Amino acid sequence: MGGALPHRLPTAYRAAARGALRVTLTAAAGFYVLLYGFDSAVAATYALFGAIAMAGLSRLPGSGRQRAAVLLGVVPVCWVLITLGTYLSVRTWSAVIGMLVVGFALAFMAVGGPRFAGAATGLQLMYILPSFPPYDPGSLGERLGGATFGLVLLIVAEVTLLPEPAALPYRERAARAAEGAADCADLLRQAPYALPEAVLRGARTLSTGLRSSQVPDAERPAGAGMRARALAHTGLATRTLLERLAVMPPPARRATPSGAAGQPGPEGVDPLRAVADVARETAARLRGEAPDGRAHALLRQVRVALAAAEGTSPAELRRNAALLEVADAALAMSTAADIAVRGRAADPPAPGRFWYARMRAPSLWWRRLSGHVGGRSVFFQNAVRISLALAAARLIAGIDTLPHGFWVLLATLTLTRTTVRETRRTERIALTGTLVGALVAAALLALVGTDIEVYAVALPPLMLVTFTLGPVKGVGWAQALFTVVVALVFAQLAPATWQLAEFRLLDVLTGSAIGAVFGLLAWPRGAHDELRRSAAVLLRIAAEIVVATTAQMAAGGRRVPVVTAPGHRSLQHALILAESAYAQYQSEPKGRGQPSGGQDWQAALIAGHHTLWGADRLLVPPEPMVVPPLGSEAAESVVRAGDRVAAGMLLTSARMDPTGDTPETAATPLPVRASTLSSITAAVAADPPGAPRAYYATVSWLANLKADLVRLAGDDVATADGATSLAGPADRAEAVPEGGPADRDEAFPDTGPVDRGGATPDAGPTGRGGATPDAGPADRDGASS
Repeated sequence: MGGALPHRLPTAYRAAARGALRVTLTAAAGFYVLLYGFDSAVAATYALFGAIAMAGLSRLPGSGRQRAAVLLGVVPVCWVLITLGTYLSVRTWSAVIGMLVVGFALAFMAVGGPRFAGAATGLQLMYILPSFPPYDPGSLGERLGGATFGLVLLIVAEVTLLPEPAALPYRERAARAAEGAADCADLLRQAPYALPEAVLRGARTLSTGLRSSQVPDAERPAGAGMRARALAHTGLATRTLLERLAVMPPPARRATPSGAAGQPGPEGVDPLRAVADVARETAARLRGEAPDGRAHALLRQVRVALAAAEGTSPAELRRNAALLEVADAALAMSTAADIAVRGRAADPPAPGRFWYARMRAPSLWWRRLSGHVGGRSVFFQNAVRISLALAAARLIAGIDTLPHGFWVLLATLTLTRTTVRETRRTERIALTGTLVGALVAAALLALVGTDIEVYAVALPPLMLVTFTLGPVKGVGWAQALFTVVVALVFAQLAPATWQLAEFRLLDVLTGSAIGAVFGLLAWPRGAHDELRRSAAVLLRIAAEIVVATTAQMAAGGRRVPVVTAPGHRSLQHALILAESAYAQYQSEPKGRGQPSGGQDWQAALIAGHHTLWGADRLLVPPEPMVVPPLGSEAAESVVRAGDRVAAGMLLTSARMDPTGDTPETAATPLPVRASTLSSITAAVAADPPGAPRAYYATVSWLANLKADLVRLAGDDVATADGATSLAGPADRAEAVPEGGPADRDEAFPDTGPVDRGGATPDAGPTGRGGATPDAGPADRDGASS
């Protein structure tokens, strides 16, 4: 049936028309059956607005079956919300308190991912609807029955009516990327020991396909549960593996064919061959097969052998350090995929980076929620803003006894944006559209009078037009058409005059004013200021970690896998907040594009992830071990290079968020100078004689961070010293909507707040709720490779 719509229509109109047809048939069928068949105006109202709330105002992601599954879980939540709204509405003070608490909870649920964020606006409406006259708890049964009937019809329509083709699952995307990594590893085992340009382009495509910006909302592993975290971790590790393979240095000249790298594993096993086998084993597991895990076990042995292998030349030691990075990424990918597929039945992983595999779902959800409780989280800011506005709107509607006060809250809910500038713009357009719609509705009501049959016949086609044009043409059209729809609905419920349109305009004006006031009082600039602060804090913490890590590497000591690197939790939390702010910033219409100075915000996130990854890899080995101290020359070289990298991060931090005492002439601080970056290379240019393997591993990490500083300085160079990176300029500049807790260049899962810009009738303040820089909300201790 997917081809039933004319292909001459533009894609946007075809997509909107499919959704409009489903919501129109569902809402109209429920309304007419209950109103004219069972003579129940209350049940008919709830059936109609239940369908409109969850299909017209909400934007549930995924195919029809995926949306239907979400709606099945939403039904009992709607029962609770309708019951609470019915009993709390009897008194104004209880209704206001309930609106404040429930409004915050429903808005804050966006931290749970795209599905939660997409349903938030509709669920708000399901609570708002019973909060107004008639205050009749005795009609609760009719209310619940009508809403249930409408939602059941909607579930059936989602499954059967014009279903969309299913999107490529994230597990299959990860499996294809793992196979690509296996092919790259095989190519690197033979001369010329480098990947051809065509293979690099293919690897870049596979890596980009795992970015949350390239993954449909419903397929993003955005949840707080163990499997979702593990799947996001799988994507991160796979992308890391692809990038590490792309920059693999060639083997030393004296390498033998059996070793292919000069550092053979147990029984002469080629490390790259073991990596390729693990990657293919991972792909098979992600596709539902049950491999025996031998490749994973063998690679662990190979990694131990690599860590103990002796090297005599700097080239061999650099190659060894690169092979260890590749092996670590492949093992992380394999372990995460095993957890994602088998859950608690997976082989128990070592503590540390897979901490979430040992925790129950309530604890994981608590970590996520608690990580975003505070004024620095844009999810918390949005929830506070909308809950206060709704509570104020309910108070005003209750005190003044506004006719149809329900519309006041609906306007507040759907017209408030994340920035005061965009709120003003949206409300100006919405009020213009509402005025036009009110004039049309008033004329229609005056001409037709009480002829209900005319309204009954006109309602379905008008709803179809409304929900088709609204998402495409914008909030002005949506408000104008929806105003006429509301008039036709209420004219069938009770005798109505042209004054009904006047009430609608008055209520929308009141709700818009309330939304504008709270948009001005509560974080009026949206994510702009928060992004500057959070990115600056991120780099300051990263600088501290760089200094601490290089100092520990120089001093040596015992390393165990049960602890994280110094500052891990602080940096992870800073990353989560920065990624959430970046996601919302990208979604705000006035926030698109680069700020003054051309700051590459996503490059700062990449630097944070690289710092986190490298510090953990250097200081948290998979097995307990004792690392001897570096020699005096090597220690001095590493510490000096780390200090200069940290200095570059601090300078960039000041550029992103100048402090209050910054001189006026330095309002836009100078970028990191080329001389500063060159000094980092100079610090490690001469290999100290007898430098151990740990020295080269640390130098490799600092070189990657230097490349990140080049990006942060506004340079087009993607990597330092001619290295090739899979993250091209297009990747870095791409605006990302959503992200997860552990994506290297973007936050993942948890779709963050999005400002939809009023694409639908009374479109919600956070739209489909899916933002995430490629970064989604995670938790304070989010998973990281």
